[in-house]
Amino acid sequence: MVKTKAPKIKLPPDPESESWNKLPWRKLEQHVYRLQKRIFKAESRGNTRAVHKLQKLLMKSRATRLLAVRRVTQDNQGKRTAGIDGVKSVKPAQRFTLAEQIHPKQWSQYKPQPVRRIYIPKPGKDEKRPLGIPIMRDRSHQCLVKFALEPQWEAKFEPNSFGFRPGRSCHDAIQTIHTNICTQAKYVLDADIKGAFDHIDHQALLAKLDTYPAVRLLVKAWLKAGIIDNGIFDETRKGTPQGGVISPLLMNIALHGMETDLIAAYRWKEGRPKFVRYADDLVVFHPKLEGVEKAKEILSEWLQRIGLELKPSKTRITHTLMEYQGKTGFDFLGFTIRQYPMGKTHIGKRPNGQPLGFKTLIRPSKEAIAHHVKETHRLVAEHRSMKQEKLIKELNPVIYGWANYYRSICARRAFKHCDMVLFRQLERWANRRHPNKNRHWIMQKYWKVDEGKGWIFRTPDLQLRNHQQTYIRRHVKVKGTASPYDGNLLYWSQRLKKHPLLNGVKAKLLQKQEGKCRWCGLYFKDEDLIEIDHITPKSEGGGEELSNKFALHRHCHDERHSKKANGTYDKGHVTEEPCDGKLSSTVLKTSRSGDTHA
Repeated sequence: MVKTKAPKIKLPPDPESESWNKLPWRKLEQHVYRLQKRIFKAESRGNTRAVHKLQKLLMKSRATRLLAVRRVTQDNQGKRTAGIDGVKSVKPAQRFTLAEQIHPKQWSQYKPQPVRRIYIPKPGKDEKRPLGIPIMRDRSHQCLVKFALEPQWEAKFEPNSFGFRPGRSCHDAIQTIHTNICTQAKYVLDADIKGAFDHIDHQALLAKLDTYPAVRLLVKAWLKAGIIDNGIFDETRKGTPQGGVISPLLMNIALHGMETDLIAAYRWKEGRPKFVRYADDLVVFHPKLEGVEKAKEILSEWLQRIGLELKPSKTRITHTLMEYQGKTGFDFLGFTIRQYPMGKTHIGKRPNGQPLGFKTLIRPSKEAIAHHVKETHRLVAEHRSMKQEKLIKELNPVIYGWANYYRSICARRAFKHCDMVLFRQLERWANRRHPNKNRHWIMQKYWKVDEGKGWIFRTPDLQLRNHQQTYIRRHVKVKGTASPYDGNLLYWSQRLKKHPLLNGVKAKLLQKQEGKCRWCGLYFKDEDLIEIDHITPKSEGGGEELSNKFALHRHCHDERHSKKANGTYDKGHVTEEPCDGKLSSTVLKTSRSGDTHA
């Protein structure tokens, strides 16, 4: 029998009399995570009956429903995108009503609304990606069900599946690829699944869902809800709409088992292939050409069973070291992966010291560099009449993000190239503003010489960040089948502060705060949105030094400012870290097998 203790929280019976920000969110999150952890462990033991009972208990809990509503109305990046009802925001008083509407006892009367079709451009391409935006109530329902289904499936998913999963990122996929080929040159099947979201067979997906009937009927209703595109209704006979809260999880469920079935199709004497999948992009490695050709046939047959197929234009076979079909190496997730013949001084070696004759290098792809250069050119052109300070504020986040994404590979040469191109773009920007001035005068006005750094594009208070200021730091792959639901929060908070996409300030603050939010005291998790706040506002004389900043959840940031606006803010509420004065004294000891968040 499944037993659990509900959090001891006294809530008024009248939702209208409650204050959203006064709810004990910390206790609610701890209660929900406790149940999710039990679902994960029950599934790991193979106890399906306990999993279903715990899922029912989780979705009936008011704590889960309140957190689901907060996730879609406050935390999600697309919270301001409306569905067919035009609702872009939900007021605090209405959030309580929404939490009651998604209670499982209301499911018998619940009918999902069609999603609103919108199109967004794909980065660096002319084609557009179709999205389906549900209404707020449907998003809250989906988030509630996702809270229950995700820990169950995290215990089942294959170890080399990285896309749309908590605690895993594309950097883990790239590191896995490097591990698979660094000691042996191999043939590669570089494949892409055609319309993975839009063509999944509904019956095949529902058969794999492995949950109790009420949730299966609910998921079926979302899949069959339909689409409204420019005011015209269209039925959905296949696929799950991109833009739904639960859609990425459903796609991963549909593709689950691909790696296991592929490896099982090979005899031991043939050599087992290596498989890596990130969402709908996948690569298969094998020492022999026949091995990857066999993998292509097996995967094509496997995908047909769930209504999918490989995209011919993006599926090809190549080799990591030798030229095959006019190409050497392959591109994956914006990275170029290939091997180069090397001499004695730069040659790669096996762990026993034996030379390989080649070296594996992973670099930013040419397309990624060209797209980034095009983006900086667009920003400079759009701000040709703006002040220098405004231009720097627009460029810095773009440079930060792109350089951080590629800082775990051999990107020094690419960083140098991007800095050189950006300098020429800024030089043309400055020359256009002062056509009658000579080059020396322009350089003195917009660039300053810093000792050891050369010419820096800067103002007295702000300077442009160069790509080469981002140091190369290797990424450590996530441990095997580790999951944020396994209860090892210390491990996941350690990985978070080393995440490649976190800039230096956030990483230092997470290190200083030992991976915890300074407002609620909870560990930061993969799906949390982290924001930086000033302890003493700049309007009151606060500065930009690290000691005047701390990292908070987005909802904690909102709560802090609402209390300040209402005059109920207590500075003592902020939890202090053990060593505020010495940054290095609070660094967590990392494990040897992994220290980076995904």
